[in-house]
Amino acid sequence: MSEPTLQGGADRHSIRVALPFHLRNLAGVGPEISLEVAAPVTIGRVLDALEAAYPMLRGTVREYDTGKRRAFLRFFACQEDLSNDGMDVALPADVVNGREPLLIIGAIAGG
Repeated sequence: MSEPTLQGGADRHSIRVALPFHLRNLAGVGPEISLEVAAPVTIGRVLDALEAAYPMLRGTVREYDTGKRRAFLRFFACQEDLSNDGMDVALPADVVNGREPLLIIGAIAGG
């Protein structure tokens, strides 16, 4: 089965995404992937592109019914926690320009 191809355009950006180990295993990818995302680049649009390119990840990062982030996953970019920002908040310029990845990290509970 071939992977879906997303074509780039003038208003599309190549976004680097780092996934946690268990999601990399599920998708059969390395530590970092690249996704073509239409502007404006938001977490929600990155997740849309991720789920389109890797359908086996649907429902693993965000809930099917609400679209909210799963409780034990966090989003980081440019050393900032974006987990509680809305899905429609624009990502930092360094992520949009491909200099920094969007990190999806498995949260650690306990204390």
